[in-house]
Amino acid sequence: MEKNVLLISDGGGFMIEALANNLKKISGFSITKATPTVEDIKDNVNEADVILLYSGEFIHEAAAMLTYLKDICTAKNKILCVIGYEKELEAVEKVIPDSLVTRKFLRPFDMRKLAEELEAASTAGSFAVSDKAKHILMVDDDGSFLKMMQSWLAPYYRVTIVNSGMQAITFIATNTPDLILLDYDMPITPGPQVLEMIRSEPASAGIPVIFLTGKADKESVERVMRLKPQGYLLKTMMKQDILDAVDHFFVTNEWRSMQG
Repeated sequence: MEKNVLLISDGGGFMIEALANNLKKISGFSITKATPTVEDIKDNVNEADVILLYSGEFIHEAAAMLTYLKDICTAKNKILCVIGYEKELEAVEKVIPDSLVTRKFLRPFDMRKLAEELEAASTAGSFAVSDKAKHILMVDDDGSFLKMMQSWLAPYYRVTIVNSGMQAITFIATNTPDLILLDYDMPITPGPQVLEMIRSEPASAGIPVIFLTGKADKESVERVMRLKPQGYLLKTMMKQDILDAVDHFFVTNEWRSMQG
């Protein structure tokens, strides 16, 4: 199936036209263009498999647009790639965490290489999972680990990633994931505090939480287990062991639901 790239830029100059044509020619993408405004992006983002932000001077005054992109990528697992000069990429990073950006391309860039990497990103990061699939919220301040886990889980589950405890609390205020995989040791709002906040609100108290963490010492484990999470997994576990543990949780949970 042909994949759609939403190309966001502040104009239709030569470089934008060349980029659009090369993406069509090299990788077979269909291209939808949008201006860097929330309204224009909102009208076109639902059909996009990949969002490609072509930064320019406008990016330094585009906080509202960048915030919207951050929110849409968090809520809908959109693949976001960004093109720009170093200062422009830094401006994007101030609003959109690296954990939500699949690829960054520093200008000037190789057009063919960009098209090939975009194609690879759209394949590896494809979220062609049924809307009925279980929804997992991953919370971790380690962007590299988030991306790795996302790639492991995405073929089987709908996955949303956030890189702080407060982002998680904000997300579940309007969303109800089927499971939260929560890191223990995070700055500002550590995992145990996040779990306490989740359990203190009636609307979120029933959301299952499994810790996925590098903390294996007895004191940490005992402290967390007193909060009664649904499990405690270590980041050092092999990929298949983590997937099996998540699968086992959902299978067991479904069985209990059927038993009434």
